[in-house]
Amino acid sequence: MTSPSKTSPDTGHDLRLLVRAATMYHLEGLTQAEIASRLGVSRPTAGRLVARARAQGLVQVTVRAPDHLNVSIHTEVERGVETAFGLDEVLVIDEVADGTASGNAALGRAGASVLSRRVQATDVLGFTWGPEQIAVADAMSASSSCRQVVQMDGSMTSVEYHTGVDHALARFSDRLHAKPMRLVAPLYADPETVTALQRDSILSQSLSAARAADVMLFGVGSVSTSTTLFEGAFIDAIVLDELEELGAVGEIGGRFYDIDGQPVTSSLVDRTVSVPLDSIRACPTSILISGGEHRRASILGALRGGYATILVTDVATSEWLVAQQKGDH
Repeated sequence: MTSPSKTSPDTGHDLRLLVRAATMYHLEGLTQAEIASRLGVSRPTAGRLVARARAQGLVQVTVRAPDHLNVSIHTEVERGVETAFGLDEVLVIDEVADGTASGNAALGRAGASVLSRRVQATDVLGFTWGPEQIAVADAMSASSSCRQVVQMDGSMTSVEYHTGVDHALARFSDRLHAKPMRLVAPLYADPETVTALQRDSILSQSLSAARAADVMLFGVGSVSTSTTLFEGAFIDAIVLDELEELGAVGEIGGRFYDIDGQPVTSSLVDRTVSVPLDSIRACPTSILISGGEHRRASILGALRGGYATILVTDVATSEWLVAQQKGDH
């Protein structure tokens, strides 16, 4: 007859042994090998004992944050967005992401924490320019590293407009100990010029590196006169009217899409110098940093289009996104 100390969860019903194994593992912090030695069973049997204890309800794990942090942790909201859109991770901030300096800074701090965890030493990081991405760059510490940082979209325009792309590229490269790769090109040009730029031996390297980036960081723009593309004279009122008629709700790197995330076939398609939306969708780790009522439709379209695997946003936007996806208007 098998002694109690040798009982396997596959053949015996020794409740005491299950409780002892679970206590060692969950409360005392012992490894399965240490449990096996203490109980006189094999290592696989120790693993089965721990698993069976949980399966039978003998173990209940409770995670409780300190009272002073409870109001700033939104686990249920984050899980709701992750489930609704099939995302790997959602990080929700307390502050209102209203496009102000303080709102962008809050998004930036949260985005920096996510990027630092996700980027690896051998990765290429691609980013689009915008205020949220600049805020992430400013909030980065030097705790992580990657191989290269590359600009994903052109930034040159016909007027004096500060995109912040040079600052962000320098900051990311410095903080991540990475080699910077600049895309010295306009965001929009005539189709012939775009074709020539894509064939250029130097620019083609930047575009290829950006398209194949292991991690992508981006914000979204809306279709309105308040967007950075309009303010920077990248697009004009005529193009805005065209985009609105075509149902565009947002853009990533100057490439527009509708509320379901489908690319909009506008006059800008062949004129755009940036990473295509298909490449963004194919990226294994794509981090969308955006929030606020003024960006909600843009974020919704981006998530429905599958352009992000990770989202950093605010509470109100998170709740709105879930409600829209559930059809609760």
